[in-house]
Amino acid sequence: MIYVGTCGFSAPHSIYFRELRVIEIQKTFYTPVSPSLAEKWRKEAPDDFIFTLKAPQTITHPSSSPTYRRYRGEMGDFGYFKVNDDVVASWKEFVNIAKILKAEFIVFQTPASFKEKKENIENIYEFFNQIERIATYGWEPRGKWSEEKVKRICEDLNLVHIVDPFKGKTLWGEFSYYRVHGKGGYNYRYSDEELGQLLQVVKDGDYVMFNNTHMWDDALRFKHLLSEKQPDRYGYS
Repeated sequence: MIYVGTCGFSAPHSIYFRELRVIEIQKTFYTPVSPSLAEKWRKEAPDDFIFTLKAPQTITHPSSSPTYRRYRGEMGDFGYFKVNDDVVASWKEFVNIAKILKAEFIVFQTPASFKEKKENIENIYEFFNQIERIATYGWEPRGKWSEEKVKRICEDLNLVHIVDPFKGKTLWGEFSYYRVHGKGGYNYRYSDEELGQLLQVVKDGDYVMFNNTHMWDDALRFKHLLSEKQPDRYGYS
């Protein structure tokens, strides 16, 4: 099975749940989600529907990040995997939501400012060695990191290395979790040829999560391409 979805609800919930089998919730990154909203999503979705979640920016991004414009909560000493009271409290609040949704994968995306330096490396090891494992965890580094260091960290901490398959290769993980961001930027529609290229990269057990302006259309087109090419293998009909 290859799991195809989008980063965020890209269609009305009833239509999304009918057409696709997985979604990556983005709202959890920007601001805390209430348990009642998480319960509503879980009840609306089919029993076998998969939720993956983007970890809160309070874990990964410093409070100076422009992404906090959408944050609705008390500010604190956040980001860069610092193990302090503010980050730990934010993580515990998020864990409750992840458990309600029965999340199977958590995306930790670090900003470009989170570079390969001693303090950041120490933080990421301390954080992941202390937190509860409630799902499979993946890391999408946006800063400048050597492939050797990324592979070592992911191997040591059992993190799936998340990449855009059009921009890089997965360095570690029993399966791949691809976030497809648009070639050249978010405002992008993938061509049939490009989706065909993507088909040659993915394998059983992989996730392909579209995160571009035409994500809904691209995800459906890729799902149908999987069905047409090898329906028995990919499980789409």
